[in-house]
Amino acid sequence: MLPSLRHAEFLLERYADLARALNAESLLGRLVETAARLSDCRLSQIYLLDATHTRLMLAAEWCDGLLQPGEAASLSSDYDGEQLLQYCLCQNRTLCLAELDTSLHASGFLPNIQETWRSLLCQPLQDEHQRVVGLLLVAHTQSKDLQGLSASLAQLGTFGIAQLHLLQRLHTSGKELSVMPSSPCASGYGLIGDSLHMRAVYQLIGKVLHSPVSVLLTGETGTGKDLVARAIHDCGYRRSKAFVVQNCAALPEHLLESELFGYRKGAFTGAEQDRTGLLDAADGGTLFLDEIGDMPLLLQAKLLRVLQEGEVRPLGSTKTHKVDVRIIAATHRNLRAQVEDGRFREDLFYRLSNFPIQLPALRERGEDILRLARHFADKGCAFLQRDLCRWSDAALELLASYAFPGNVRELKAMVERAVLLCEGGELLPEHFNFRVETGLDSSMNLRERMERVERSLLMDCLRKNGGNQSQAARELGLPRRTLLYRMERLNISPADL
Repeated sequence: MLPSLRHAEFLLERYADLARALNAESLLGRLVETAARLSDCRLSQIYLLDATHTRLMLAAEWCDGLLQPGEAASLSSDYDGEQLLQYCLCQNRTLCLAELDTSLHASGFLPNIQETWRSLLCQPLQDEHQRVVGLLLVAHTQSKDLQGLSASLAQLGTFGIAQLHLLQRLHTSGKELSVMPSSPCASGYGLIGDSLHMRAVYQLIGKVLHSPVSVLLTGETGTGKDLVARAIHDCGYRRSKAFVVQNCAALPEHLLESELFGYRKGAFTGAEQDRTGLLDAADGGTLFLDEIGDMPLLLQAKLLRVLQEGEVRPLGSTKTHKVDVRIIAATHRNLRAQVEDGRFREDLFYRLSNFPIQLPALRERGEDILRLARHFADKGCAFLQRDLCRWSDAALELLASYAFPGNVRELKAMVERAVLLCEGGELLPEHFNFRVETGLDSSMNLRERMERVERSLLMDCLRKNGGNQSQAARELGLPRRTLLYRMERLNISPADL
């Protein structure tokens, strides 16, 4: 029989064997055995990411012709210190070392044996959504070029992951299937909500966790951009390093520059000693720049250099130094419109928006409102050290029908206030302070009702754009002069926003 035909028959036999597995433990054991036999290597391991993508689990191991005991295979391995595994996960690239030098490469994930491991192939595994969900690894004590096996191992691993997901769908209650969740869950990221819009956000978060690209979070004020930024850091590969936050609208230009870049002694009046900036404080970690749309143009140019070259020059210094910082930016403004107006650099906009994530308004997440409200009420009761409040049907109906122009932040404040006012143990409609402009008085005539609706629409648009009348007019498709006329006619002033 021809060698190629024998090879094909072997693969068909092994794929059929994998398809017959009835549980996750059996499937993963057969998968590492097949990988070892296919590569003719002494060791084969499969690692799987957990639901939050913060832990890498050694799910199965085949060594010297034997499947290793389940107790050893179930031990979790934090890949933060394993540069080789981290490289494959974060870069989504195959790693092949024909001459593994354990003095140069950290290889603590390989089992201790009398001989030295000489060759290694590590293959990232993807699910049906092209997310990296684990690694398939083979190693040998002889020097071997395993690169030619990469494609075969990738196909083998992909088939195994698909079978694992199939078993999960068939046996959702089986504890043995918990090693590989089918999708990242909301609670794993510290976020709450199971609506269609939020599921889309979770998928985007999962794609960017192990990538070094910059992220731009957009959405109305109060949608939780800070929570998403924190989730990306805490669940990503930089989680062991610092997470630094700076609101670009909170400081004037000269203070913001010194805060970000630091300064040297004598750089300006009052600079009596060197000071490290936030970019240095976040070295190796993440810098979250909130309200990036309010950053002055001069600082935008300096930030662009950090993104392009990874270089920082403190105020008063003639020298630059390197930093490794991941930038996550957020804004409620329309940055593209600001680029057209010359108030935001086009090159910085395209650099920041490598990976945009649009957060939905709460009114687009109707099915999440009550779940969020219950969560905030329970937290408020726990903080006040009182029994949990009950919810009246009328209060729940009011919350479900309210538009929440202030989004999740408004909901949180409203529920916390209601908990404080609640004395009988039941949350009632009178405990909530809804904005009066959302309702229409039945005694109004047609013109008064239309003016009330128009006033509410204009105020919502102005709030969304931070009171910027030019941006609000552009979004409404009106000349700015017309918007100002209607604001005056409807008695809308900046104090109302």
